[in-house]
Amino acid sequence: MNKANYSEVSQFVFLGLSTNGTVQHFLLAFSTMLYVTIILGNLLVMFTVTFDPHLHSPMYFLLANLSFIDLCLSTLTVPKMISDLYSGHKTISFKGCVTQIFILHILGGSEMALLIAMALDRYVAICKPLHYLTVMSPQVCILFLSGAWIVGLIHSVAQLAFVVHLPFCGPNEIDSFYCDLPWFIKLACTDTYRMEFLVTANSGFISMVTLFLLIISYVFILATVCKRSSGGLAKALSTLSAHITVVILFFGPCIFIYLWPFPTVPVDKFLAFLDFIITPILNPIIYTLRNKDMKMAMRRLSSQLLNLRKSS
Repeated sequence: MNKANYSEVSQFVFLGLSTNGTVQHFLLAFSTMLYVTIILGNLLVMFTVTFDPHLHSPMYFLLANLSFIDLCLSTLTVPKMISDLYSGHKTISFKGCVTQIFILHILGGSEMALLIAMALDRYVAICKPLHYLTVMSPQVCILFLSGAWIVGLIHSVAQLAFVVHLPFCGPNEIDSFYCDLPWFIKLACTDTYRMEFLVTANSGFISMVTLFLLIISYVFILATVCKRSSGGLAKALSTLSAHITVVILFFGPCIFIYLWPFPTVPVDKFLAFLDFIITPILNPIIYTLRNKDMKMAMRRLSSQLLNLRKSS
């Protein structure tokens, strides 16, 4: 990073979700409550999958890693937002902003790749059940997970490579509660139209391609099930419904923020709030309330903990 960048603009100021004092107090209490729920919900999923031997399967391995990424995404932005709402000091250093963008795109790219792996897992489980444990072996699962993190890292490095040389010398207000490339680039002291197009095309293209691949996989699964038996379609839809819901919640805001040609600040803020606070809460709920194995595992785990407490 060019030293001149740091000397000209040393920090950025977040305008946050609202400037109204009453709304800010409500957001402080609401966001704190939701963040605690995010931590407890996603840790519960990871803890249950790790310690219950009945859940040591590819699907739950990938699900636990999805919960880990969701927890990291929220932790990257929400505690800072809560701190800003509490203190009223809504600033972030230049290096802190760049670091947040870098980690954000690693996690976002990794989650996209992980969702593809989860769709492939469902395809093998539904369409080739006899070969499931052979195809989705522990080695393949580790390969999928490693590949997801590598994809995220490459995506993030490629994004920052577009903007690392931009000069920042004047405006330093970001009309949001976190740093991301669309707002970061607009503060540069140069014509950024081409740069905005390249960055938007990068993130938007990856989001659209990933979503397209996921849709194809779902169609292929449902078509295969329909050919075998009409009764199997309802079961397949039930199995896929949780995954499809999570995909919509993740890709909807991403595609709108990066590809929508007429951005509006209130809508972008709402979608960002949805992405970092609401979706990480809904994912554990969707996968646990609709999954008998997870509910049974949680009952077993709670019983074991109660027994340990009684014996001690």
